[in-house]
Amino acid sequence: MAALSAVVFTMSWWLGLYLLARDPRKPVLVLAAIGLTSFAVVVALDAVRVSSAAHADLLSRIEIYLVAVPAVAWFAVLAELARPCDSWRSRAGEALLIAVVAAAVLAGALLAGSVDGPLRAGHWVMFTVISLATLGAMLATVLRRSQPQPVAGFVIVGTLFFALGNAILIIPLGLVPSWLALASTGCDVALLGLAVALWDSFDEGQALRADMLRSFAATVVVAGLFGGQALIGLAVVGPDSSGRTALTVLLFTSLAVAVAIHVFADPLAGVLDRLAFWKSPVLRADRAALRSTEAALPLRKAGPLDDVDDDAFARLTRRALGHYGDLSRLVASPLTGLSEIDVRLARRGVPDQPLERANELKALLADSIARLKPRDGGDFGKSDEWRYYNALYFPYVVGVRAYAQNATASGLDPVARQAWQWFVTEVPQRSLHNWQNAAARLIAADLRGRVPVAHAS
Repeated sequence: MAALSAVVFTMSWWLGLYLLARDPRKPVLVLAAIGLTSFAVVVALDAVRVSSAAHADLLSRIEIYLVAVPAVAWFAVLAELARPCDSWRSRAGEALLIAVVAAAVLAGALLAGSVDGPLRAGHWVMFTVISLATLGAMLATVLRRSQPQPVAGFVIVGTLFFALGNAILIIPLGLVPSWLALASTGCDVALLGLAVALWDSFDEGQALRADMLRSFAATVVVAGLFGGQALIGLAVVGPDSSGRTALTVLLFTSLAVAVAIHVFADPLAGVLDRLAFWKSPVLRADRAALRSTEAALPLRKAGPLDDVDDDAFARLTRRALGHYGDLSRLVASPLTGLSEIDVRLARRGVPDQPLERANELKALLADSIARLKPRDGGDFGKSDEWRYYNALYFPYVVGVRAYAQNATASGLDPVARQAWQWFVTEVPQRSLHNWQNAAARLIAADLRGRVPVAHAS
């Protein structure tokens, strides 16, 4: 039983951290990571509860509340995917709905008291709220036309089985052992996690298979090395040993630390570089650039712009503009496949390398942004004809972060200071977001007008 629980824990924990590492700024990925990692914690706690007769009652009362976390998190993921637009009102309504569902689930957990039988009203409340909310959000997600077909399929299958898995997990009828219920639900949760990863790769225009397979293979290796030792210890001590609980705890903590170190190897390397090379900022920057470029290479698609329609091209352009200052993300952008970049590389006489293509894409975007500038001879203006240029040039090229917490105009040149003051005092953040989206469509049209790219049939 401990071995199967360890497998479910490792897969859920790894997939949650993997999604978080892709981009911690995306709400969908963060919520999915919370759902997967919290489910992994439930698996570990349940295994410890089964092995510890002395603390089984206490752990059972704790587990009933932890069970609610992945369920609510997954409902939040589906609600985020189903949200039709990126507006303050839609986000506020989504947050209120999530809060209502979470309150209802926690109220059911309070009534249930523990995950042990007999069946109580609280178990029914939790099961009903989770299943109805999740299935409703699943239907809303599938009805969105922008969802890629494989993601919609994974969401449907995963959500249906997730609802069924909750029936076993939350309502302990005693017909199925808890470890088997957790294992079956773990497969469903992993399926939903894969759907989120596919959605994000589609949204970014990136490949997923190579990067995920490499991360999965490394996870299997580190989990086998670290978790295998604890499993051997559990097999040696026997089921009735007083040290079995401690070894079970050691098993899951070892797996958690080992997988986390593997997934976050690059950020940890950056921390170590700051400690070891604190006197060499140039060396730290060079090493960080090499690491980020290496990590981005498996995310590049072969023939990234084949069969890309106008809407998808505009979305990829918007993503590239958002990553303007991050070469590691531009390396993975499908726009590095533009034929104009081939021409630029040949003109410069430089080798066709991923980092060079990312630099040329950055220069190409800068040229397109410059063409949005009104030809009145000034460097900054507040009229309507300036809005699209201002919305892209100052935030992305210059680096003006007017809406960031504790942001100031310190270090900006006089023109950038004017732009910063204008953003802060006269431009709502939502308006800037709309202008950037509209300007990205103009940039996409400019790139597509100058560069031949295949259209979808």
